[in-house]
Amino acid sequence: MASAILHDGKETAITEDEAALYDRQIRLWGFDAQTRMRNASVLVINLRGTACEVIKNIVLAGIGTLKILDERVVEEEDLGAGFFFREDDVGKKRVDAALPRIAALNPLVNIVSLSSPLSLSDDSLHALFHGINLVCATDCDRVTYEKLDEACHKSGKQFYCGGTMGWYGYAFCDLGQHSYVSQDQTKPNSPQTHKTFTYVPLSTALRATWSHLTKRDTKELNPAVVFSILAVWEYQARHSSLPEDEAVVPELLQMGNELLGPAQINKLVLKTLPSEHVERLSTIAAAELSPICAILGGFLAQDMLKAIGGREAPMANFFTFDGILGGGTVCRLGMKDAV
Repeated sequence: MASAILHDGKETAITEDEAALYDRQIRLWGFDAQTRMRNASVLVINLRGTACEVIKNIVLAGIGTLKILDERVVEEEDLGAGFFFREDDVGKKRVDAALPRIAALNPLVNIVSLSSPLSLSDDSLHALFHGINLVCATDCDRVTYEKLDEACHKSGKQFYCGGTMGWYGYAFCDLGQHSYVSQDQTKPNSPQTHKTFTYVPLSTALRATWSHLTKRDTKELNPAVVFSILAVWEYQARHSSLPEDEAVVPELLQMGNELLGPAQINKLVLKTLPSEHVERLSTIAAAELSPICAILGGFLAQDMLKAIGGREAPMANFFTFDGILGGGTVCRLGMKDAV
């Protein structure tokens, strides 16, 4: 079932009223970038706390069309981080409850909501991605991410995924062969440079080795957090659910250590996975914390706008956030330097 708030779906130039509304952004990243955003179509899958933050930011920034897919209904636990929902929305379809509040953020954005189940068949994804420039899937399992990314990579769509696990968060992007314009912000009159990154699918990135990194570089990337999150993904793939009990800590540690070996992590930095992150994740991986959703969703939205606008380098290519320490790192997995 689908509902929509639609305007003219054709590509349009920015009007004088839009230029006035987006004046600050145009000054920040330029008229051409804002025009690309104005004509971009973004699909967001799974409307939880992280997606709410992403949607708020990209709608206020002035993308052209937003499509939201989520088949589930609002539950009481959604009322914490899901700020588009109210108490009287419990039991309603998430997309139906959120639609009018999202539209109120920026009436210039076309908004389409879909409450049908996500099908991962090739034909269904081909139809779902029709007319879409960028797909952002949130709070899904690894297998779903890999299937969506595979379809995006084949069809030339930009792909992002991200979500939270209690105090932790993660994000990944596969932009295919992505070109962007960069300029030294400390020197307004400096020449612009054009660079190109070649991104890889998530399945390829997760098989990348860390052997080329120095001890210092490896330590700065905080691999203990990275592989603790990957261990939770592996657990979810095997059990079709997130961990919810400390009794699974030994299993999570075993999974994490099995992933560490092929990755060839510098053993002077990380020989085996420490238990501290896994112990926390074993009980809170399924929980949503508003501050973590705000940080992760804000990061995702900012990076998506960079990719759409073609200004400055998007992340390359896997981000993790540790809310206990209040810091995040970006790991370049399986990618080469920009040219």
